[in-house]
Amino acid sequence: MSSTSEVGHAKNVANLQKIIQQVSTYSLYNPPIADITVASLQTLYTDANAKLTDVGDKRNANKNTIVARQTAFKNLSSTCTSIINLLEIVGLPQGTLDQARSLVRTIQGSSGKSNTPVEDGKEAPKSSSTSRQSFSSKAENFGLLLQMLSALPAYTPNEDSIKLQNLNSYHESLRAATLLVDQTESELNTKIIERDRILYTEETGVYAISLKIKKYVKSLYGATSPEYTTVSAIEFTNRK
Repeated sequence: MSSTSEVGHAKNVANLQKIIQQVSTYSLYNPPIADITVASLQTLYTDANAKLTDVGDKRNANKNTIVARQTAFKNLSSTCTSIINLLEIVGLPQGTLDQARSLVRTIQGSSGKSNTPVEDGKEAPKSSSTSRQSFSSKAENFGLLLQMLSALPAYTPNEDSIKLQNLNSYHESLRAATLLVDQTESELNTKIIERDRILYTEETGVYAISLKIKKYVKSLYGATSPEYTTVSAIEFTNRK
């Protein structure tokens, strides 16, 4: 993956359009190689700009699923607390109760929380607690807790929110929310690869093409010419 910032990628594409507009005004600009003709450059710009748009769309989709996952998991801790509170009064063997408590502690982790505000669409910063569970791990352990509940005849809550059928539905919603984040992240990664390919591939990427344009203008007008000085000042950044 490129370490160039998102602003840097967009600037490269914007400057490609700028250099195309500039060389289009040069009467001598008639390159002998196809990939730096004005027509080819315009096609490259259109394709590169489309890849930037694709990345932006997939990034927004990923952010939206992250927010949705945060919302889905918001009540998980309090739900587990309600379950344990009921289990503590139904006369379970101590070993069974301890097992349920252990699962809940794993799901909930430490109560330590960060006061750092969460940026829009980003994950909440992790606390310094010993629990750094991923969302998928929390959902998995919640599923194990529900399996335990299904085997306990004494678990017969009157509250709808912790009835087993509703808990199973909630568990499925947690899994679905997590899978959507994974899916949109994979799609985003693919679009980033495609964008980087069109911007930074050797010989044919936007950065490589910009160097060819500048060298050709230099050969036409000379290193001290205003024509070359103008195009050489249009900056392009290679990935690091």
